[in-house]
Amino acid sequence: MGILLAIQGAVSQGVLWGIMALGVYMTYRVLDIADLTVDGSFALGGSICATMITIGVNPWLSLIVAIAAGAAAGAVTGFLHTKCDIPAILAGILTQIGLYSVNLRIMGRSNTPLLKLDTMFKQLAALTGLPAAWVSLITGVVFCVVLIVLLYCFFGTEIGAAIRATGSNENMVRSLGANTNFTKVLGLMLGNALIALSGALVTQSQGYADIKMGTGAIVIGLASIIIGEVLFSGKKRMAFGTKLFSVILGSVIYRIIVALVLQMGLNTDDLKLLTAVLVAVALAIPVAIDKQRQVQSYKASQGKEDGHAGN
Repeated sequence: MGILLAIQGAVSQGVLWGIMALGVYMTYRVLDIADLTVDGSFALGGSICATMITIGVNPWLSLIVAIAAGAAAGAVTGFLHTKCDIPAILAGILTQIGLYSVNLRIMGRSNTPLLKLDTMFKQLAALTGLPAAWVSLITGVVFCVVLIVLLYCFFGTEIGAAIRATGSNENMVRSLGANTNFTKVLGLMLGNALIALSGALVTQSQGYADIKMGTGAIVIGLASIIIGEVLFSGKKRMAFGTKLFSVILGSVIYRIIVALVLQMGLNTDDLKLLTAVLVAVALAIPVAIDKQRQVQSYKASQGKEDGHAGN
């Protein structure tokens, strides 16, 4: 029974953190930029959401403000990268470091509890009569479905296609007269807006915001992306919508793995090591599969040549 409850909680957290993984996917896969703003923008969304709720602002409105703040954080990283010619990875680190102090200023302390305050999940639980765990799960699924549909439609537009093309071949896009600096900044803003939204939702779900809640978020996001890609590695070409869905599924599976391992007695201090191992294994599996296919293809071609030679 304990394992079933742990899995249910893991799925609920997986879909909420999956929104953060979607944001990482926007920069890591779509834009082909290693954006390390993630840890800071995730905590930014959480700190803004918690602070606004404590002063009596509607928890739904706090999500909108968190999204705007995350987009602003992405814009800062984009400005440093495109206008100041700072490498993207360093620009992200600089923004992340700055956001630590910003988040402390917003909350005024390192931790802001929400257990006695009204959140969107408590409102929905009171409205529907469902347990908090089910409300969190259903709400997360609804948010993920809506976001996947919106992202799929957006990247089907001209500007969305330009962002994807920038990540695939920046020189070609520039040669066609498009402003790649604009598409980079827009992509970073979109990614960090999703990450901040995830931070706000997780904050309301768990009932508190912490200055360190975003620590390691980039690794969790990458783990979710890679696990999802491994699950669909049998398909040669995945549709964009399927790729977005695989990210959410990867996040859920990551959370389930963590929950099961904790149920088996793993020390919580070893979670970061577990995440590192999961990412390393997930990265190694596609490479091993590809090498195996190449070996089989080579043996098949050699067998045909030997057959022709024998004739």
